[in-house]
Amino acid sequence: MAVDAHPGTARPSDAIVDVLIIGAGASGAAVAWSLADTRMKILCLEQGDWIRPTDFPSNGRDWEARRYADFDISPNRRARDTDYPVNDDNSLMKIANFNGVGGGTVLYTAHYPRMHPSDFRVRSLDGVADDWPIDYWTLEPYFAENDRMTGVAGLAGDPAYPPHQPTLPAVPLGRTGTLYARAANKLGWHWWPSDIAVATSEVDGRAKCINLGHCTPGCAQGAKASVDITYWPAALRAGVELRTRCRVREITTDDRGMASGVVYYDANGVERFQPAEMVILAANGIGTPRLLLNSASTRFPNGLANSSGLVGRNLMLHPWPIVSGYVADELDGGRAPITSLWSKQFYETDASRDFVRGYTLQFGRGTGPATEAITSAASGRLPWGRDHHRVYRGLLNHRVAIGVACEDLPEAHNRVTLDPVLKDSHGIPAPRIDYTLSDNTRRMMEHGIASAEEILTAAGAKNLSASRTVLNSPGHLLGTARMGTDPARSVVNEWGRCHDVKNLFIVDGSIWVTSGGVNPTSTIQALALYIADRIKQRLATLFD
Repeated sequence: MAVDAHPGTARPSDAIVDVLIIGAGASGAAVAWSLADTRMKILCLEQGDWIRPTDFPSNGRDWEARRYADFDISPNRRARDTDYPVNDDNSLMKIANFNGVGGGTVLYTAHYPRMHPSDFRVRSLDGVADDWPIDYWTLEPYFAENDRMTGVAGLAGDPAYPPHQPTLPAVPLGRTGTLYARAANKLGWHWWPSDIAVATSEVDGRAKCINLGHCTPGCAQGAKASVDITYWPAALRAGVELRTRCRVREITTDDRGMASGVVYYDANGVERFQPAEMVILAANGIGTPRLLLNSASTRFPNGLANSSGLVGRNLMLHPWPIVSGYVADELDGGRAPITSLWSKQFYETDASRDFVRGYTLQFGRGTGPATEAITSAASGRLPWGRDHHRVYRGLLNHRVAIGVACEDLPEAHNRVTLDPVLKDSHGIPAPRIDYTLSDNTRRMMEHGIASAEEILTAAGAKNLSASRTVLNSPGHLLGTARMGTDPARSVVNEWGRCHDVKNLFIVDGSIWVTSGGVNPTSTIQALALYIADRIKQRLATLFD
């Protein structure tokens, strides 16, 4: 029988399960679905709720206001009772996440690139960071499986990638995308229709996208492939149990140093103990190190699974400057999906540049009418008085913007720790973020901004501006419990098992070794499916 790490504390104890998953987001949903075919008793605890499609801002005219209120990407601004605060005062980039069934996929833009083969071999190719213990080809069948489960729109044949076949037709370029494509052609630069997790034709009962608006504040249409409508229905049908409003405080261990379960607070605020034979962490690159550090004990004084001292270190957030401008012709405005094409012209290392690695240029559509008015007034582009409406008509639906998705190399001083003062509503220490930009990143950003300005100029854009000090926060939380074969230099092994605790696994973005210059969700889910498959192959000897 499992032994609680704090046996003197009286609390209700639930029936033991074979597999306990913490977190119902992108990776938790994928691993739950994959493991369901083992017929093990699987339970997932999620601290947030199910989000009803009727609650999404895209149902109403106030969607832009709610995008910065109860559906904000920042937990500090959103401040739901299911959220936990994050002290990111000492970070130029602010933290973005979402707590609920579907996790960050509820609020992501559904931009769905894969990592590149070179991203797994950064040390070998460029002499920086570290190589992953696996490569692109290890994950390729799981990328394909994930594409089938998700429904990915795109166009085969992109020369920036190894061959793969998206499952749905590409999102039409529209007037905005066509403008960008012609500008890229003028410069002779690579561009290609993006892989996007949005239904462009009916798939698995989900209707196709009807351009309701910006994808970030939830998709009421159900066209965006958030895991609450892709993986979770299939996992639940297969027998997985999902409990919501269950906030985990700590992972407990027995007298052998194995994970024995978790202490959590249920929907009524009652502290409970959930025993388990195996625990899988899927709480994102901030939530996972927070929980490991808060699970310190006599046997694990520096936090659970932290003999390397690397839990919480090497945080990567993807700095994301945005360059915008305005063109004479009316474009698509803020109609979804927000991104329809990308350029990998500057993705790989080039010795002629003053930085290593590279970035993706992501070409965005415009924004909504309220956002355009507020941001333009604040910047001085939109005057008050006699010319207000005339100028506004030349701004609304004339905006072009390019995001520069910069690779963020791992640095030990960029880290997650437990805040000594700030706590959540259950008294659990909140995470504290310490994060600075490296010189390599700053040089990469400047190059990316110059490239974006060049292509916008080729597109005929005027009044260009670039964000340098207030960077976009895409919510890419990576690297804080890295993967590797050496226990002294990594937290989990090459198939996601913690070196220190043999029945504890991690499947979220915290296990990333390097970040690449792409949105991570596709690769996070492929990794979760890969780890689930390795678990299934080793069931007889899993904890040896």
